[in-house]
Order: sequence, then C-alpha cells, then structure tokens
Amino acid sequence: MEDVFKFGLSLAFVLGGVAFLAYVIPLAMRNFRKARYVDGDNSGELELMRAEVDDLRSLQPRMAELEERLDFAERLLAQRDAERLPRGRDD
Repeated sequence: MEDVFKFGLSLAFVLGGVAFLAYVIPLAMRNFRKARYVDGDNSGELELMRAEVDDLRSLQPRMAELEERLDFAERLLAQRDAERLPRGRDD
C-alpha cells in the first residue's frame, strides 16, 4: 500500500510540474511579446525575461527525464504486482 502512495505522490508531482510549465511558459512568452512594444527604457527587464524564458526551456529535458523515471517506476510496480497475484492453473 505504501508503494501505491509513493506512486500516486510521484504522479501528482510530475503532473503538477507539467501543469506549472504549461501555465508559466505561455505567460512568460506573452510578457516577452508585450515587452517588445514598450519603450526602450525596459531593455534590462527584457533581457531578464529572455533569460527567464531560456531557463524555462532548459527545464524540458528535466521533465523528459522525470517522465522516463515515472514510466520505469510504473513498470516496476506492475511487474511486482503481477508477481504477487496468484497464478491460474495451466491445463
């Protein structure tokens, strides 16, 4: 039962991360587009936003690695559960 809880917690973490990125990346891109139309006084802010977008893009490989780890954990749990189930008779 503890493994199921850990799996659920891991799944919630990954899905929460994906949802967070799905919200933050478009928001950053929208702010980036708005900054283009503002006076040149905000060039420092524009550079900060570009750096933030680059940081967000660098998270993509980490999310892919988390997805792979989650898939691996799911396979291990499924294999372990299959080993625990009673086997039928081979006639």
